[in-house]
Amino acid sequence: QVQLVESGGGLVQAGGSLRLSCAASGRTMSNYGMAWFRQAPGKEREFAAGISWSGGGTFYADSVKGRFTISRDDAKNTVYLQMNSLKPEDTAVYYCAACGSYGCGAYRSEDYYDVWGQGTQVTVSS
Repeated sequence: QVQLVESGGGLVQAGGSLRLSCAASGRTMSNYGMAWFRQAPGKEREFAAGISWSGGGTFYADSVKGRFTISRDDAKNTVYLQMNSLKPEDTAVYYCAACGSYGCGAYRSEDYYDVWGQGTQVTVSS
């Protein structure tokens, strides 16, 4: 079983950028589709971005499309989320998730993902 640890969260002003990292350990993540979810205060956790096991497919929520970029470096066993043009509504705890089933990364429901990190807080001030 792979374990996931997120890092890179913090406080940033609107319009700024952050890069989140998700480091996998325990086994290689190269067989897993990966995704970033986020949960804002008082709201349900939602899909933000996903990437297929091969890295050939990337998927985004409409709310982040054009601003966020997901990527993976299997040699480093790490997946990234580059977040640009941040808005106050991007404030949330961001979670990294892994799924070993075919098609993972594209799935937007958290029910498909069976490995989760502990989350990292992102706060965007106006």
